[in-house]
Amino acid sequence: MEYEILGLVLLLLAWVAWAILTERRQRRLEEYGRLPPGPRWWQLVTNIFQSGFAPHVSFAKLANKHGPIMTLWLGSMTTVVISSNEVAREMFKNHDIVLAGRKIYESMKGDIVNEGSLITNQYGPQWRMLRRLCTTEFFITSRLDAMRGVRTKCIDQMIKFMEDAGNSGTTSIDVGRFFFLMSFNLIGNLLISKDLVDPTSDRGAKFFYHAGKVMEFAGKPNIADYFTILRCLDPQGIRRKTQFHVRRAFDIAGGYLRERMDDIENGEERKKDYLDVLLQYRGDGVEGPSRFSSQTINTILFEMFTAGTDTTTSTLEWAMAELLHNPTTLQKVQAELRRVINPSNKLEEEDLDKLPYLNAVIKETLRLHPPLPFLVPHMAMDFCTMLGYHIPKETQILVNVWAIGRDPKTWKDPLKFKPERFLEPNMIDYKGHHFEFIPFGSGRRMCPAIPLASRMLPLTLGSVLHKFDWVLANGVKQEDLDMNERMGMTLKKAIPLKAIPCLYIKNIV
Repeated sequence: MEYEILGLVLLLLAWVAWAILTERRQRRLEEYGRLPPGPRWWQLVTNIFQSGFAPHVSFAKLANKHGPIMTLWLGSMTTVVISSNEVAREMFKNHDIVLAGRKIYESMKGDIVNEGSLITNQYGPQWRMLRRLCTTEFFITSRLDAMRGVRTKCIDQMIKFMEDAGNSGTTSIDVGRFFFLMSFNLIGNLLISKDLVDPTSDRGAKFFYHAGKVMEFAGKPNIADYFTILRCLDPQGIRRKTQFHVRRAFDIAGGYLRERMDDIENGEERKKDYLDVLLQYRGDGVEGPSRFSSQTINTILFEMFTAGTDTTTSTLEWAMAELLHNPTTLQKVQAELRRVINPSNKLEEEDLDKLPYLNAVIKETLRLHPPLPFLVPHMAMDFCTMLGYHIPKETQILVNVWAIGRDPKTWKDPLKFKPERFLEPNMIDYKGHHFEFIPFGSGRRMCPAIPLASRMLPLTLGSVLHKFDWVLANGVKQEDLDMNERMGMTLKKAIPLKAIPCLYIKNIV
């Protein structure tokens, strides 16, 4: 007991010493240049408590008072928050390279290295090599066109799974889980040419659980990120918990690599997929290694699965929730689908251009519920001046796309779900050029999966709306549907959506 008290006293003294040093550092930074304005910070805790349990919401409120470019002191971590499309335009058009660094949180530091990570690698030669490989071999139009049949197959499987689980319109289902299964199988086919899971798959359930936990812990506020003196202690256990789930999910992803190596040794022939590209990679040694290690390949596989499934699942679940919460909008999009597509047929990719309202529903969902409310945090790789303000090196940059998408100066009735706003002339897209709507980011570190997402999101949502009518579970009324958010790395529904799929049969008169 005495040792525990002594340890607490020493920790408190160290914290006080750190606070004094931090205050001196902040004063030097303020003397060094004119930082963006921000709320007053408190000794020891700085602005941490002002983050709240939903930082994207708290920071949006603070920005209303302190401006669209704002400095926060989160412990020893200097943070600049961007909350308007004008400042986002300035950042991505004029300061994209210097602000293209990546802030790595403690949760993602551990035994599993980041050498193969497109998300956490710092901007530089290796990152450019990984990005180029990803865009030219995975998300290139020709490959996506060639894999059209695979996407159709995965959606057809999901529809069948939903129909079976819904028990002819009498049983509610966890809607998001079926979207996850579809996304996971799709990424599996693109990466390793395999259907990986079905609703009863133990392997898929484990990966779903561990990958979800990684994303959850990666997005949790961690005191060790704010106070450098506490990093070795990991007081909340976030790094330890995250790395536990990373290892478990990593083992599952790595299992597919081992299976492929066995297939190669046995001389099995197959159509070339992304795993073959990684195994056959031969670099020039200038922008990365000459060959990928198994550790790097495992990292790439794990990252593709987590990034490709979690964001897709959350977006589709939010879209369904908003439609069930707004039944008039649901009727409009189903009427469009059933007018354009014969009820006896299924929705195909070539039909998507004929369905403007469906595409507008996807865009409106991404406006209100961007999968990553702050994108993935950027970092200043060097000192720069932006809009007359000084941004010190290693400053964390958070682009609050959640706030930008709800800015009343840009959007009329910003809190209402109104897909009609995306039917107006001068249509806005999400490819990084319209800064009032950047759910996938912009600039060099923009999400490379936009070509796939732009196909899969409307195709998946349209398919389940065309095939089924939907009823909320347990007699819940549309106005009582819980629409609260749960903050992790991605923005999910606090309570998973439960609904009953009722097979649509057109009345014949």
